Amino acid sequence: MSPAFRFLATVAKSIEIQPVSRIRLARISSGNGQQAWNSGVCSGRNMTAASVSPETHPAEVLDPVQEALLNEVCILVDEDDKKVGTASKRDCHLLVNGTSRLHRAFSVFLFNEHGELLLQQRSDAKITFPDTYTNTCCSHPLAVPEELDEADVVGVRRAAQRKLQQELGIAPEQVPLDALQYLTRIHYRAPSDETWGEHEIDYILFLQRRVDLKPNPNEVKSVKYVSPDGLRRMLEQDARGELKLTPWFRLICRAQLFDWWENLRSLKKFESHETIHRF
Repeated sequence: MSPAFRFLATVAKSIEIQPVSRIRLARISSGNGQQAWNSGVCSGRNMTAASVSPETHPAEVLDPVQEALLNEVCILVDEDDKKVGTASKRDCHLLVNGTSRLHRAFSVFLFNEHGELLLQQRSDAKITFPDTYTNTCCSHPLAVPEELDEADVVGVRRAAQRKLQQELGIAPEQVPLDALQYLTRIHYRAPSDETWGEHEIDYILFLQRRVDLKPNPNEVKSVKYVSPDGLRRMLEQDARGELKLTPWFRLICRAQLFDWWENLRSLKKFESHETIHRF
């Protein structure tokens, strides 16, 4: 055996092979060139890149449908909700130094003829707050002319109508724009994990209609109508860790939702269009 081979054999005997019980995955995002990382375990799903280096920040591979939606262009705003620019949904939700870019959003609260609130459980494919319960529909107006229209918040209303159909299969004619009552706005931020988070000025929209539902399984895991007492029980379960609510829904519940709920037929007195509630 040559001296070189004897050296390699000696080195090989000195190496202790450790079993690998957890494989870390890393995914490099496109967009603005930043690297987005999360925690993940090899699960047999399709993967676009992999690494077993312990120095990398691990990430689960994103659902391809949800990842495509990250290319949508959202509306960047300042703390007074004035438009200051645009950015992709990806860039709006990536955490940089613990926060993300402030953008415009909306939250719909839809009640049936019995006064019960429609909740959705977000699908496991969602990038932020998967598998959590939340109000009827939450999303963003896009930086397109019809959703940038700020007169009577018609742009936000159009976005809500669009997403109610895309997420829950509710036909636009069942939720006419003038049925979406704009109450007020909230400003909140909430990390979902070490990579993704929310930082939004959120328009609160109420309506009471009977609608037909056909949930999109890529967006919605389950739906249910709840009474005020039913939601209070869910808040207690959330506090005990038995289920999860989205942070914005939890904030709205604890702030004024139940007061609004008791006055579904007289919500005009609660309209506060000049106020942005800070959480």
